[in-house]
Amino acid sequence: MTEQGLTVEQVRFSQENFIKGSTLHDNKNYKEAIEIFKESVSANPDMVAQLNTLEQKLVKGSYKLLQKSIAYMGCAAKNLYDSINQLSEEEREQVPIDESLDKVFQSWE
Repeated sequence: MTEQGLTVEQVRFSQENFIKGSTLHDNKNYKEAIEIFKESVSANPDMVAQLNTLEQKLVKGSYKLLQKSIAYMGCAAKNLYDSINQLSEEEREQVPIDESLDKVFQSWE
């Protein structure tokens, strides 16, 4: 378990949903992508409040669907990045990180 109490399964779930959401976003299925990104973030109970705050801000603004999808994608990416970084080495071995995500995350460091 991570310091935040996330299990390996929760991190795997977040990664799988992030990848699904990214594919939907790339295919311009923004509504579906947003829902999947929300699921990805919701795997981390500590992030639910931040997700709700983001949702409130997006509702108040006059953002296009594409912009909303990008905002949720960013939230899901940051959550996944933080979750992966909190795993122990042993736990990381149990969560094979997608190669393309790993390259992006390495550039963030």
